[in-house]
Amino acid sequence: MNDMSGDYLLQVMKPARYIGEEWNVSRKDFAPCEVKFALCFPDLYEVGMSNLGVRIIYDILNKEPQVVCERFFAPASDMENILRSRQEEIPSLESKKPLKEFDIIGFSLGSELDYTNVLNIMDLGNIPLTSVSRDENWPLVVGAGPCALNPEPMHAFFDLFFIGEAEEAVLEFIGLYQKYKKRFKKGEVSKEELLLLFSGIEGFYAPSLYEVDYNQDGSIKQFKPKVKGALLKIRKRFVRDLNSAPFPCDWLVPYIQVIHDRVTVEVMRGCPNRCRFCQARSQYFPLRYREEKNVLKLASELIKRTGYEEISLTGLSVSDYPKIEELLGKLVAEFKARAIGISLPSVKAKTILGNVSGLIATIKKTGLTFAPEAGSQRLREILAKDFNEEEFFQALEEAYAFGYQHVKLYFMVGLPEEAESDLEAVIDFAARVSAARRKTNPGPAQVNVSVNTLIPKPHTPFQWLGMRDLDYQKQAQDLLKDKARRNRRIALSFHNRYMSFVEGILSRGDRKLSEVIHYAFKKGARFDAWSNYFSFDIWMAAFRDANIDPDFYLKTRQTDEILPWDFIDVGIDKEALKQEAEKVKKVLI
Repeated sequence: MNDMSGDYLLQVMKPARYIGEEWNVSRKDFAPCEVKFALCFPDLYEVGMSNLGVRIIYDILNKEPQVVCERFFAPASDMENILRSRQEEIPSLESKKPLKEFDIIGFSLGSELDYTNVLNIMDLGNIPLTSVSRDENWPLVVGAGPCALNPEPMHAFFDLFFIGEAEEAVLEFIGLYQKYKKRFKKGEVSKEELLLLFSGIEGFYAPSLYEVDYNQDGSIKQFKPKVKGALLKIRKRFVRDLNSAPFPCDWLVPYIQVIHDRVTVEVMRGCPNRCRFCQARSQYFPLRYREEKNVLKLASELIKRTGYEEISLTGLSVSDYPKIEELLGKLVAEFKARAIGISLPSVKAKTILGNVSGLIATIKKTGLTFAPEAGSQRLREILAKDFNEEEFFQALEEAYAFGYQHVKLYFMVGLPEEAESDLEAVIDFAARVSAARRKTNPGPAQVNVSVNTLIPKPHTPFQWLGMRDLDYQKQAQDLLKDKARRNRRIALSFHNRYMSFVEGILSRGDRKLSEVIHYAFKKGARFDAWSNYFSFDIWMAAFRDANIDPDFYLKTRQTDEILPWDFIDVGIDKEALKQEAEKVKKVLI
């Protein structure tokens, strides 16, 4: 589809998803560029444009004179129907070029529930879905992002995965492709030879260079290279100095509201905490900080080039940024006169003790967000969650005194050794949070409680744990709902347990799941991360068609078992994870 004007845009909701032309968009001549990179995000435009990684790679590649990088997002169902009814291919936002005119198709994989959207974008571009079906006449398909910490369920569809942080590696990858492009396209260098060359760059994994043998019970017997020169372990890549890492100041400003509709400054990567359930710590390990002077400089540049009225400081645990109060004070001093708000993600209570609540409140009283994760201290100890209740309620009272009225709390269910009393403690805790406002104000606070199911993710001490079944999840949710009915100031929301079930399988799965994902896509699965699109029946049918028991992937695993993701070295030794897992057993005893 070369022309997105006219009746196409009149037939879809939010046509601004498809027109491109945003403020600060890259404008490069497509044809003369040596390397053409399709940057794909397998969800709606509003979600993809809120992804910092997409913005960083877009900025890096388009600064290269011989590279053009253009964006593709998952089309909503109305646009997909138009494309398919007219037999049109999905176009890029910038130049409206079809996928197959690009050399490389790069997917950002942020959620396992986006996997069918990956296949849909490729299918709408008339790109053969499986790697073995694509020769030198087709683009190379590369995946990166958090889900690449276990790429095996999607192994059949990708030529390469990149594990880790890509700011430096992406240019090494592009440079190597430039060097071999002509010979590859002429068939002088085979695809296998090219993939082996790419796998020599730290962080890249080519699944077709490896094979997996299974035991009779379905567990992995052996994971091994089948090509000489392929590494036994793939080491996760990371940027050693965050201050020298590129950051996009030419911030694209969408014409419609996106999920995170503000400028973002990443102040840190990694996390000093060791929560046993958290995969993000492994993804972004080790801990690094961006210097205060660079944070201030980026914030100033971003506001100047965008016109946004809010700056969000992001990182896994912004609360632990050194001298966070001092940084916030300087940001407030600079932006208060222009009524530009400063926001933080979920924070630790100790962060807002003292002046921090007041600093933020002087501009904008945004809601406060905390993540106790469990209602009882007993379960927090199992999670290794750093959360001091006394400190928390002291900080909360100070925040209420500054005028805050709303609090959001994140909890999980399905934790190890969880009892009814632990679930009841969630609502009791939320009630105390609400009532605490009465000490400084006439009425209680509104408390929004978000409840997710624990998924024991790869590369965490919980990776050997089993995941609680659907019946248990329902019982836990019902108990919470029943207890919360007595307090109208508490609003409960739950992540769809059926979606958590499928996400758990896909995050803990092996190579056999590529077939299941393919079946689910062919049966119509799309936007599985959206509850109004997700179909549990489609996924169960896909498992039946592939003759695979989904519960196999959610069971408890042995610590001496070969896990599907063991070949990835994230920088945290597996033995260290085992030691943490043993500590959990001791706590339970």
